Amino acid sequence: MRIAFLLYDQLTQLDMTGPAQVLSRMPGAQVEYVAKTMDPVMSDCRLALMPTLTLAESGQFDLLCVPGGYGCSAVMNDEETLGWLRVQAPGLKWLTSVCTGSLILAAAGLLKGRKAACHWAWGDYLPLFDAEWVAERTVFDGNIITAGGVTSGIDFAFRVLDHLHGPDVAATIRLALEYDPESHEGGTPASAQADIVANVRAITAQRLGHRDAEMRAAAARLKGENP
Repeated sequence: MRIAFLLYDQLTQLDMTGPAQVLSRMPGAQVEYVAKTMDPVMSDCRLALMPTLTLAESGQFDLLCVPGGYGCSAVMNDEETLGWLRVQAPGLKWLTSVCTGSLILAAAGLLKGRKAACHWAWGDYLPLFDAEWVAERTVFDGNIITAGGVTSGIDFAFRVLDHLHGPDVAATIRLALEYDPESHEGGTPASAQADIVANVRAITAQRLGHRDAEMRAAAARLKGENP
């Protein structure tokens, strides 16, 4: 199975590296990291990532994963990348995303009428693209699988493994990676203290800045309106 992860400037590296580590252990997996050029791609924690293929030379994949990150809003208005996603989509067995990567899929017009996960602080943007936000860690809708925020990508990858190869293969890789997360309250708005939720919302709103306008422009463009 040819698996691709889309790389772009200011992506959240754990959105990509978490599921990539898991899926790279899948039997028969060939993992590629695809970007517009072969230049290093800077993540939002200043960890540079090296592409293995460009969009132009990538060929058709079986599974494609689009990670999220603060750079997602720029990609949502990048016609070259959106066009590549549209070309890939019909030939994919599985189209997937992590975190705000679902907004990129939505901006490409690939989530119309679909249910999708997203980071809890950004999910309200999905309806702008005629998609339904579902506040779950992993959402299956046909051959589209979307994950919630950041760490959800690891759980999503194990769900994919279980679905494609069965629970024993998933359990084997889970043990090899010693994935046995501690249970903590506060990882979702439902379980976190109200004042902490409010603080994170305020931080997110501050960081959105021009990105809110970029996402709304992408939605308007998809609907043929003037941004």
